Amino acid sequence: MKHDVRTESDSLGQMDLPRTCIWGIHTQRAIDNFPISGLPLYHFPEFVRALAWVKKTAARVNADLDVLAPAKARVIEEICDEILAGLWHDAFRVDMIQGGAGTSTNMNLNEVVANLGLLKMGYRPGDYAHLHPNDDVNKSQSTNDVYPTAMRLALVSQCDAFTDAQIRLAEAFKDRAEAFRGIRKIGRTQLQDAVPMTLGQEFTGFAVTILEDVEMIQRLKQLLLEVNLGGTAIGTRVNTPDGYAEAVVSELVQVTGLPVKLAGDLIEASSDTGAYVTFSSVLKRIAVKLSKICNDLRLLSSGPRSGFHEIRLPPMQAGSSIMPGKVNPVIPEVVNQVAFQVIGNDLTVTMAAEAGQLQLNAFEPVILLNILQSLRILHKAMDTLATRCVAGIEANATRCEGMLDNSLVLATMLVPHIGYSAAAEVAKIALARNTSVAETAFEMGIGTREKIDAMLM
Repeated sequence: MKHDVRTESDSLGQMDLPRTCIWGIHTQRAIDNFPISGLPLYHFPEFVRALAWVKKTAARVNADLDVLAPAKARVIEEICDEILAGLWHDAFRVDMIQGGAGTSTNMNLNEVVANLGLLKMGYRPGDYAHLHPNDDVNKSQSTNDVYPTAMRLALVSQCDAFTDAQIRLAEAFKDRAEAFRGIRKIGRTQLQDAVPMTLGQEFTGFAVTILEDVEMIQRLKQLLLEVNLGGTAIGTRVNTPDGYAEAVVSELVQVTGLPVKLAGDLIEASSDTGAYVTFSSVLKRIAVKLSKICNDLRLLSSGPRSGFHEIRLPPMQAGSSIMPGKVNPVIPEVVNQVAFQVIGNDLTVTMAAEAGQLQLNAFEPVILLNILQSLRILHKAMDTLATRCVAGIEANATRCEGMLDNSLVLATMLVPHIGYSAAAEVAKIALARNTSVAETAFEMGIGTREKIDAMLM
């Protein structure tokens, strides 16, 4: 029925919306045009909050510079505060993957803030004469500085929690390393026996390789904190009052608590996506390293009777619908799959960054989606690996020691005492006779059993 709808217009024509709908025609067109990923903006609340930070800051500075009525600015700020508190997020319905370089996202926010503001002011949604999505909420802004600024804020807002997860995982490996400190085993290169080591040393290596990337993520935060807000369409500051860019970035620091700074060249900053490429590549690096660690855990726990079986992973679930008693390394396996996804995401980011043209990159939406997803799933994967796998790993000390004692790797320990050629001969004979290095060395007259044992320590 007609009285249940309102009619809005844009340059393409008219559209009927439910009378109480808190978004407008631009948002609805985007909802209709982009039924792509099934991942609307509200699936990423960190991004919705970042957008609200930008709108709140812009409204406050516009009022200070006398280009927006203080009453309107207050209402915009109040609605943004509600969004920051977690309200109204389900109104952000535009798909994360969208054409238009993020314009639909910006308009979704502009229209929601305007319509909620109108309700607060005592007007009906759509009565834009009193608070307009473009003229008021988007004052002194363009999608081309709002969207990338919010991108950067959203990513930075997740970095500390992400590095906390890295540290928790590293600490879990450190704890196991300490528990396994005295357990001697075979070290391997190219899946062949190499030289002796301890299981504790192996697990310490896992911890160290994870911790290497903590500082790297923190350094990259600084790169992401340089924004082009105030540059508007292409970085020339068109349609902004004097001093707006400096003022709005200064105020953004106060609103977010983040040390944001204005880019040195706003035209360059409006088209460059290098920071995202670098950040994504580091997430890929982390994923690759995690996957390698999980490959090692799966190998070290293989068996239980026909593999390495040097460690026991905590059993998490039945491993087969046909083989009774089979238990699979499901946690390392899921982390492997997360790594594969992150590696693919990085390729998407790379291609999207390369595809930018002239003064703008139109593909920032897919860049954002892939980096946010990589951050999210890596974070969850690290916590899952730490709590549901690493913390419960047990050493099979008997197996470790037994394989070491029966291995030819101990011949390497003889080299400083009898030379490489003689040690190689010991290994060759031990292999042929299927005897231990210690027994073979004794039989070859290299020394007493006590002396040979001391050489092999």
